[in-house]
Amino acid sequence: MDISNKKHFLTVKDYSVSKETFDLYYDETLDMLITHPQPSLDNLGKYYESEDYISHTDNKRSLFEKLYHLIKSIALKNKLNLINSLQSNKGTLLDIGAGTGDFLTVAKNNGWQTKGIEPSQKAKVIAIKKGISFVEHTTELEDHSFDIITMWHVLEHVPNIEAQIKELKRVLKPNGTILIAVPNFKSYDAKYYGKFWAAYDVPIHFWHFSKTAMQMLFQNENMKLEKVLPMKFDSFYVSLLSEKYKSGKMNYPKAFLIGLLSNWNARQDFEYSSHIYIIKNNKN
Repeated sequence: MDISNKKHFLTVKDYSVSKETFDLYYDETLDMLITHPQPSLDNLGKYYESEDYISHTDNKRSLFEKLYHLIKSIALKNKLNLINSLQSNKGTLLDIGAGTGDFLTVAKNNGWQTKGIEPSQKAKVIAIKKGISFVEHTTELEDHSFDIITMWHVLEHVPNIEAQIKELKRVLKPNGTILIAVPNFKSYDAKYYGKFWAAYDVPIHFWHFSKTAMQMLFQNENMKLEKVLPMKFDSFYVSLLSEKYKSGKMNYPKAFLIGLLSNWNARQDFEYSSHIYIIKNNKN
């Protein structure tokens, strides 16, 4: 994406792998941030090569990882309840960026017909052992074949966002629903931590969304943003990582306080650390 007419917003660092710095540019039209430069597809993989990339493992080595998986188990139940509330008769479910397959496992055990997409071979091997079925890419899927499509903290990783949204539209049934979770750069914790905010996660996060951006991007493909839900646990998780980036250690009491303040402030402006966007396909 051309950034020549975009305003420089912030310079941030890749704290987890390369220690390189990247710039964030503000797209005024879409109300979103763009990471620059964005690594080529050939070089992108090296930025994921971190033992701390927690969603690609089932490790429980540290207190942080144990807490992550405890909260994750609660979040999985909430996600299942959410998709069940959207469609009482369980149908077809596609999870893009399925990781180690935990969400698909919960959904499959609950009666959903599931399929996953996951670029990390390491994570995919773990998921396959849990009985999860995968395809390499959405191009292998038939038109209008899924009732529900989920992307839990994945859209920000997609290099070509317009092409991805077109593909979502293609494989979604006429009455289908897309659920997308992404960080929110307008949250209190994002403003508090600034360049240390862990959810910028450059350069593997190409895009940084606002509610306006999500509405406009999907509206361009004749899909409607119906509802925005908060992800209240994310403010604590992100604040904990942000404390580590800022001070070199995980300050649990401080991170908990900032997480609380973020959720408290969001009660007024609905700018939570992360949101779930519920998007419906328009029939015509």
